[in-house]
Amino acid sequence: MRIAGVQMDVVLQNPQRNLARIASGLAETTKQGAELTVFPECAVPGYCFSSLEEALPFAETIPGPATESVTKVCRELGAHALFGMLERDGSRVFNAAVLVGPTGVVGSYRKVHLPYLGIDMFTSYGDRPFAVHSAGDLRVGMLICYDAAFPEASRSLALLGADLIALPTNWPPGAECTACSVINARALENAVYFIAVNRVGTERGFPFIGMSKICDTNGQTLAESKTTSEDILYADMDLGRARRKHIIRVPDKHEIDRLADRRPEMYGLLTQPHSLASPGRPVRPH
Repeated sequence: MRIAGVQMDVVLQNPQRNLARIASGLAETTKQGAELTVFPECAVPGYCFSSLEEALPFAETIPGPATESVTKVCRELGAHALFGMLERDGSRVFNAAVLVGPTGVVGSYRKVHLPYLGIDMFTSYGDRPFAVHSAGDLRVGMLICYDAAFPEASRSLALLGADLIALPTNWPPGAECTACSVINARALENAVYFIAVNRVGTERGFPFIGMSKICDTNGQTLAESKTTSEDILYADMDLGRARRKHIIRVPDKHEIDRLADRRPEMYGLLTQPHSLASPGRPVRPH
């Protein structure tokens, strides 16, 4: 199965332009045989909003106008798309990712881990359990940007049966190590494919670094962008590899299973609530 990542520039507060760019990206990747195409975080509205009030007009329901627009393209092309947007639910706004196919919305995700940056300073914490969704035969788990820094999130999706973890992201300077090393590590430690798709360009003084990447189940890089310009990545996946967690390198002498070899009874500390906060940084309610 072939997947693609469209590393694109995004224009703040211009959803129509950005949706047109998603549509043209989908047309190109589908022409090259991609069955699923991943786009960046907040690909529809942009990211660097200065307040919740400024962002509210660009937050939509799921399903809603943005997902209907992309669904129409997916139906015409017989493809799936995964992209970032702002989701409005009553008075709350979430940094969201959505998986759309020919029949409409397949699933969505609300960002769980929020940095103090851009729109994430004002959005609500994701309030839904991690989940895996089907895009044809492919089982997809969604995370967003900063979530990749927390290995428990990727591990949860692996335990739920994900073949692929998709990470729409908006990496600014300072995230180079995440792009270079963390994506590979998350793929390796969970024996899953991992695609991270960043944006490029500059928004309100914040540049974005590109460096999108696709890794295989051994943590090897299958494709990566070495430019800060718009780019498209492709990779072919063997779903059998993602579902074969028992890895036999030398029979009866070197065998590992990264899920079965866990010791969850030793990890209780990870699930204890905390009250840690950085000095001077506002504390948001969970």
